Amino acid sequence: MSIEFQVEAKADGTMARAGILTTPHGVIKTPIFMPVGTLGTVKGLSSDELVQAGAGIVLANTYHLYLRPGHDVIREAGGLHTFMNWSRGILTDSGGFQVASLAGLREITEDGVVFTSHIDGSTHFLGPEIVVAIQEALGADIIMAFDECVRYPASYDYVKGANARTIEWAKRCKEAKIREDQALFGIVQGGVFPDLREESAKALVEIGFPGYAIGGLSVGESKDEMLIALESAIAHLPENKPRYLMGVGTPWDFVEAVSRGVDMFDCVLPTRVARHGTAFTSEGKIIVRDRPYERDFTPLDPLCDCAVCRNYTRAYLRHLIRAKEMLGARLLSYHNVYFFIRFMQDIRDAILNGTFREFREEFHRLCGTIEE
Repeated sequence: MSIEFQVEAKADGTMARAGILTTPHGVIKTPIFMPVGTLGTVKGLSSDELVQAGAGIVLANTYHLYLRPGHDVIREAGGLHTFMNWSRGILTDSGGFQVASLAGLREITEDGVVFTSHIDGSTHFLGPEIVVAIQEALGADIIMAFDECVRYPASYDYVKGANARTIEWAKRCKEAKIREDQALFGIVQGGVFPDLREESAKALVEIGFPGYAIGGLSVGESKDEMLIALESAIAHLPENKPRYLMGVGTPWDFVEAVSRGVDMFDCVLPTRVARHGTAFTSEGKIIVRDRPYERDFTPLDPLCDCAVCRNYTRAYLRHLIRAKEMLGARLLSYHNVYFFIRFMQDIRDAILNGTFREFREEFHRLCGTIEE
């Protein structure tokens, strides 16, 4: 078995839906937020803490794990699940976004990408067949086709050429795939151009995949551009397959993307901002390291029941962050991951209860039109 997906309920007046995604390592209720564990770890959190926070699936990165410790090491360990002591779902990104980020350090050809390692300057080649082989060695439940993620802004002509490469690479990835216990997702690209998003989605559906990702967004474009591109892609994706919006992850993004039919999300945001003293709460973002919290002996979020909010005050967390104690970053990371997972559960409950439209309206009333 690779995966099975079933839509449980849809929200009236929107495209929001609640679903069940069955993987070899457990059942995942969608919509879902996936914490990012790029190097086989969600920064600062243990596997047990991720379970306690409610994570059903995490994301790891092919590019980074290929460079270190190496997919051969992870295969010898018994696969990524064993290597990182994680018994639930794993999704591995193909590394296309990371390679695209190496401006000046890589050369893109029709065969793949030659790039210089950001670690030691060594030269490497990644192509569709190699990327699939690496991901099969890692052993994730869901693996991604190799794609060219175009940076913003980019010309129409360049994006069109990159689109053609991504489609061809997707075909080669599907042909190269051997393992039957992994699900390979195609990645819709096309920049901010609606016709190219449509072209990409239609071509990938014709190739045929058990799920589809929408990539290349949240790379500098406006929120309006992001939503138009998202709508242009989703309009041509099948109803009975999961849809994954890659690397997009604020509460505002969740609400608006779910309302347009997205099922899966990932983002480094909750742990990244935690390391700098920022927390997501039911009252919006708060920068705990700031002076107003020096003598604030209330919970981080009075409406949150996570272990951090039950046991520690804003004043104590501020002290830890300002003293550069590692516990501060760990506690804020745990809370933020817990908050994102719980927020997505609240969205799912609203869909199942038939109250998603009211949930969305109330969210915007409290947080404004665009809230990060």
